[in-house]
Amino acid sequence: MAEETQPLIAKSLPVKISSVEFVISSPNIDKCPKPIFPEYAFIGRSNVGKSSLINMLMERRHLAKTSSTPGKTQLINHFLVNKATKPWYLVDLPGFGYARVPKKIAENWMGMIKGYLANRDTLMCVLMLIDVRHAPQKNDLEFMEWMGEKGIPFVMVFTKLDKLTPAKAEEAMTTYKTEMLKVWESLPEIFVTSSANNSGREEILNFIDSVNEKY
Repeated sequence: MAEETQPLIAKSLPVKISSVEFVISSPNIDKCPKPIFPEYAFIGRSNVGKSSLINMLMERRHLAKTSSTPGKTQLINHFLVNKATKPWYLVDLPGFGYARVPKKIAENWMGMIKGYLANRDTLMCVLMLIDVRHAPQKNDLEFMEWMGEKGIPFVMVFTKLDKLTPAKAEEAMTTYKTEMLKVWESLPEIFVTSSANNSGREEILNFIDSVNEKY
């Protein structure tokens, strides 16, 4: 009897970013681009490394503005990715937490953010950025609970992996998961990244590509 051969499985190719261009900065959802493409929103506490992560994912050094001063992003920023092939919007949202701004302005930012997230029909997923070096923060946990209550799909993205040893990073993420499971029945999908060495880039882009296939 001839030996059975196993079917060949094609290896998936890394997702290519063929183009990315800034479209508009909007003060509210009404000023955002027409909702015709799938959107992925990036958000996290100020100084979480959001701009660096976006630049790493898009392979553009200065696409999103990085700053040593928290609170640099103050509007809803749309970037159009892969315009000629499978277009989608990367949305850079203001950070929250440490930004040194008056309380009233911070409240206005949060109102703008929540208004966009809760009412944007083409929003496919929120990428919730979390600095792996820090213990679970109250405002992060509360924000994720709010998204859960509103039925807004999100994934957790741990940043700055290179700042800890593998053992310390694993310990920190285990602590975070344990804290989350006090409230959540199950955890969202989790990505672990480092803008310094491109860790997590392929995984996040493949995730976005897989969701876009269903759009």
